[in-house]
Amino acid sequence: MTSQGSPNDILTANPYQSHPNLTPLEAAVLWEYAKLAHNVRVVTQKTRLLNEEPDKLMLAKLRILEKKMGLVLTLFKASVWGVINEQPDSSVQNQSYSGSNDTTIRH
Repeated sequence: MTSQGSPNDILTANPYQSHPNLTPLEAAVLWEYAKLAHNVRVVTQKTRLLNEEPDKLMLAKLRILEKKMGLVLTLFKASVWGVINEQPDSSVQNQSYSGSNDTTIRH
């Protein structure tokens, strides 16, 4: 390719048009390939920027969701604990109290 002043010049002027060894069709095809290569480079650069820099809005939304999920987990654990505590303990009900088994030291 010939040297240009700016990469965007490839989009406005065909650098292959005046080449003596190329037909007009070949020059047009080469120009289309050059424009395509330029567009692919631009897309690649923008994709790299998106991959390297996290989306700040998405991070903020995920942080809010993380806090809510922590609250939901805490409430779930508390409700499970409440259900477990409401159930009667069958081992206490089946045993009768016997003073002779009491080994508590009393003052």
